[in-house]
Amino acid sequence: MRTNEIIREIKRLPVSKRIYVVEKAIHSIRIHENTKALKNAADSLYSDYKNDNELTAFTNLDFVDFYEAK
Repeated sequence: MRTNEIIREIKRLPVSKRIYVVEKAIHSIRIHENTKALKNAADSLYSDYKNDNELTAFTNLDFVDFYEAK
């Protein structure tokens, strides 16, 4: 379906359904943009974390059980 056909079909919907379509589209765009931003951030820091031991020093504790002191 082409963009103008989609818009024409959306215009035929009742207002509540149009709002629903817009909300879903915006939500989809936000998720896509957030995912893309997180991936770019992870990619840009990958070599730092791979090569700088100070950044990963505490990962040795990842599997150690911690208990709350009372």
